[in-house]
Amino acid sequence: MKITELLSINTIQLHLEGNQKIEVVDQLVDLLYQAGKVTNRDEFKAAILKREEQSTTGIGDGIAIPHAKTKAVKEAAIAFGKSISGVDYQSLDGKPAHLFFMIAAPEGANNTHLEALARLSGLLMKAEVRYELLKATSPNEIIDTIKRFDKEETKEAINTVKKDLIVAVTGCPTGIAHTYMAADSLKAKAEEMGVEIKVETNGSGGAKNILTEEEIEKATAVIVAADINVEMERFKGKHVIQTAVADGIHRPQQLIEKALKRDAPVYNGGDRPNEKSTEQKGTKKGFYKHLMNGVSNMLPFVVGGGILIAISFLFGYNAFKPDDPSYHPIAEALMTIGGGNAFGLIVPVLSGFIALSIADRPGFAPGMIGGLIAANGGAGFLGGLIAGYLAGYLVLLIKKMVSRLPKSLEGIKSILIYPLLGIAATGFIMLYVINKPVAWLNAEITEWLTGLGTGNAILLGIILGLMMAFDMGGPINKAAYVFGTGLLASGVYEPMAAIMAAGMVPPLGIAIATTLFKNKFTVEERNAGKACFVMGLSFITEGAIPFAAADPFRVIPALMAGSAVAGALSMAFNIGLRAPHGGFFVVPLVENGALMYTLAILVGALVTALLIGILKKPVNS
Repeated sequence: MKITELLSINTIQLHLEGNQKIEVVDQLVDLLYQAGKVTNRDEFKAAILKREEQSTTGIGDGIAIPHAKTKAVKEAAIAFGKSISGVDYQSLDGKPAHLFFMIAAPEGANNTHLEALARLSGLLMKAEVRYELLKATSPNEIIDTIKRFDKEETKEAINTVKKDLIVAVTGCPTGIAHTYMAADSLKAKAEEMGVEIKVETNGSGGAKNILTEEEIEKATAVIVAADINVEMERFKGKHVIQTAVADGIHRPQQLIEKALKRDAPVYNGGDRPNEKSTEQKGTKKGFYKHLMNGVSNMLPFVVGGGILIAISFLFGYNAFKPDDPSYHPIAEALMTIGGGNAFGLIVPVLSGFIALSIADRPGFAPGMIGGLIAANGGAGFLGGLIAGYLAGYLVLLIKKMVSRLPKSLEGIKSILIYPLLGIAATGFIMLYVINKPVAWLNAEITEWLTGLGTGNAILLGIILGLMMAFDMGGPINKAAYVFGTGLLASGVYEPMAAIMAAGMVPPLGIAIATTLFKNKFTVEERNAGKACFVMGLSFITEGAIPFAAADPFRVIPALMAGSAVAGALSMAFNIGLRAPHGGFFVVPLVENGALMYTLAILVGALVTALLIGILKKPVNS
């Protein structure tokens, strides 16, 4: 299929109005809708904007390729628009965009459509194509230009005369545009440099031009320019450069030169080259990544177990007194499942997945055992954190120590040496060095939190509220959340209630503000504000991010103030919550007053809404 079968005269607009991204998106969406290519204008526009939230499609060199794949598209199509003066599209190179191709792909788009769209991405990498499109004065000239340059490639050929071979993989989240632009950019630069290259593309239609074992073996190095996970085990023993797909588009020469010099770590299966380079630049980023791997895998146990425990109390749980009127066998079963088993795995799972993130699979078993020792020895959540990092880095050390063993012993490393030495080393250090002091510290923290007076409790609620709203899902928000979930395992439930209340306030406050103060928001913002009601009630603090990003110096202080009020009130009312997620839907499960907890959330949201109404300027001012 040719590109011009997707681009028609009635989906071309040579004079786009306005100089903002949203104005361009509206006009191009209208073109496709009026041409009958899109069945639901609003749904398609929402899909386009959702893709822009992931990363801008303004790829630089004056080009933007907004795209979406959704059921709102009736048939695959392309809309073209041009702005001579330029549009602020938040492009990767910081320059205005002039040429816009909006790609609409239906959910069932076949490979033929996707290949045509991929060729369009490749065409736009050529300066002569961009020049001719800019000077074109009629839709027919646009069509003619694309026809002249649109060559269907049926086979990837490798020139055996060239002496250096590099293999590469490209991929982006949607797999429509950036995937192929990175591939074409790498191929064009390699051709210019006289370097042989083969690029595998991981697009929406699946992997294409797949690298063979023989090609990987012959390659000098491997470039992985992708924002998605790709199959890495096949590159074991090769020098691997891992980077973002945008670098494949804009820095092909640097990547190829680096590959030719083999200026990259060797991938050894368990090792991750990109992690090593990250940690060399900043341990903090690696530390946080490992922590989040542990927390994200731990959360299902905390959420499921916590809600089951909370439900058990609705039955009047009293497991140790079957003759007590409050005893209920279903409640006992729920407590056994949620508290005795799900909660019993929280710390080991946290430790195991932290270690897995650091040392890959060989770190998992030592991390789990270290976490279990921490849980059984009273070191709790803090001990589990230490166990995870300890196990991960011990296994990395063991890997280094046994790296010089004969290759004939390679097969027993993973099944014998790593688990044996890793578990033993982690276990001994946890038992004789870590457990006792951390168990004492854990007990002191628990006792302090349990015995907090009203004044100190309110102060803690304010601090947790400020942290939850400051970066709305970022490291500070996650630090507060991890603090609360850790205390659940220690039997302290009040901070978790304050944290959830504070996390619900930002999107709820914005939703109320867009309703009460309509003159302070655009039509698009008011429509987005309606969704914030649902996100707020669902404890999705990130729903406030677009509003905070648009006006940070006015919105973020308002969000923090409201969350601090909600956190303080929740602590003042002595509200406890055993479920670490669920938002407003678990309010009936709180201890010491669902009504007062609802009041805390509502007051916090109103404080945020009123402050936004006071601080924000009207949209026309």
